[in-house]
Amino acid sequence: MVQITPQLVKELREKTSAGMSDCKKALVEANGDLKEAIEILRKKGAASAAKRSDRSANEGIVISKVNESSSEAAIVELNCETDFVARNQDFVDYAEKLVNTVLNTKVKTMEELLNQKISDDTVQDIHNEILAKFSENISIRRFEFIESKGYIANYIHPGSRLSVLVELSCKNPNEKAKSLIHDIAMQIAAMNPSYISRDDVQSEHLQKEIEIYKEHAINEGKKPEIAERIAQGRIEKFFQEQCLLEQAFVKDAAKTVKDVVDEISKEMEAEIKILSFRRYFLGESLD
Repeated sequence: MVQITPQLVKELREKTSAGMSDCKKALVEANGDLKEAIEILRKKGAASAAKRSDRSANEGIVISKVNESSSEAAIVELNCETDFVARNQDFVDYAEKLVNTVLNTKVKTMEELLNQKISDDTVQDIHNEILAKFSENISIRRFEFIESKGYIANYIHPGSRLSVLVELSCKNPNEKAKSLIHDIAMQIAAMNPSYISRDDVQSEHLQKEIEIYKEHAINEGKKPEIAERIAQGRIEKFFQEQCLLEQAFVKDAAKTVKDVVDEISKEMEAEIKILSFRRYFLGESLD
């Protein structure tokens, strides 16, 4: 039998970040073959993942990235069970690798992502190594790649639990316009709008809101015709709260976000529109 030296265990630990005991066991099983020991640790991580899959994984990282031309972007949510793991540098590095892979390869499905190569390993291999290192349920909850003919900006809130991508119709904004676009991304992070404008609200949703407001007013003793007027007034408030362009600007409540977009248009000497946004908050419902 090959002697398993402390140096060999140390080398395997440095390559995989697995525990000393796990490294030694893997080397014994592999008869001292370092490459085979790495595969054993990976398989161990993948096998143990099934046992952890029913455990709650509400911690983790939300991360986004935009390419140099600001025409492509990626956003990823990577989950784990504890904040301790979420702050571990190996976990953080793995999240960085994921968002870079999504951005560089434009993958759309989980299967495509897991099969992508990073150096000599696949994402699945690296995921298994992370599972072998931490005895937690770790999963890639969601990710998205977006491509634009305009301009994409991102915002990551301190703590990496919330991130935003916002897409506008302009190209090559100047520094002031970039600053204003960044402010809009922060607005989306802070105020969590559901729509860009009132035109985006589905008629079925709008009618449901009106019926709820009317019922509340009638239950408060208002006559039906009064309840109708109250409901219409509350719908205006709904638009102001849920539609990005109508929200009060967080940096200056005297302005709306539409006023800020108009400022960007003036800076760019063209009509600028917000085309889309993505907002990922760690652990939120995906319904």
